[in-house]
Amino acid sequence: MVLQQSELRCSVIIPARNEGKNLPSCIKVLRESASLAGICPEIVVVVNRCSDNTEQVARDLGCVVVHAEEKNLAAIRNRGVQASTGEIVVTVDADSRVSLNMFKVILEKLESPHCVGGGVLILPDRWSLGILCTGLLILPLAIWYQISCGLFFVRREDFNAIGGFNEQMSSVEDVDFARRLKAYGRRSGRRYVNLFRAYIVTSARKFDHFGDWYFIRHPLMLFELLRGKNQRYSDLIWYDWKEKE
Repeated sequence: MVLQQSELRCSVIIPARNEGKNLPSCIKVLRESASLAGICPEIVVVVNRCSDNTEQVARDLGCVVVHAEEKNLAAIRNRGVQASTGEIVVTVDADSRVSLNMFKVILEKLESPHCVGGGVLILPDRWSLGILCTGLLILPLAIWYQISCGLFFVRREDFNAIGGFNEQMSSVEDVDFARRLKAYGRRSGRRYVNLFRAYIVTSARKFDHFGDWYFIRHPLMLFELLRGKNQRYSDLIWYDWKEKE
């Protein structure tokens, strides 16, 4: 189905655990980008085990608020999509900022019946040799599968057709989603699109917390995280960690 800009409704899904500080700037840029594309997206914030004011901030910003208690980003994102109403679904993290042309490019791609959806280029908000080397370790995975995962855009009907995010994955659920969406698109004669002129800038706070060389010094952990089945390591890196004050 090709969506006409005047008819479409877009939902943005944002998982959020203790993101009270990051949400305002994330949502501000999302709305600026959407306004430049002539749309007003529904923004769904999925509150996950928060101990700060994330929920109140989201409500004050006019977002739809959903609760999910799982230590599982696939499940958290799926709950947000289930609570949303848009014909187009976009997923992005609360510590990421979209480029201002993001929604224009997304709508341009989804106007084509030959596009099943896609992902975007991820840039860190700071660089170091350790961050660069970690990225180079992961890069072959993206090249092999020819996918990008920083932000996803997809029609709801196609999201549902592949069963959403795989809740059996404790990590790299985004890579798994991209691979399945790409395969589904191929079967239906459509392309998975990697965006480069639209991109996101995401926080390097995990590196701030653990150290820029942490994943280089712990290759077994990185390998296990890329397999997506080690809940203990996933809890350490994503679900149980506490940001430094």
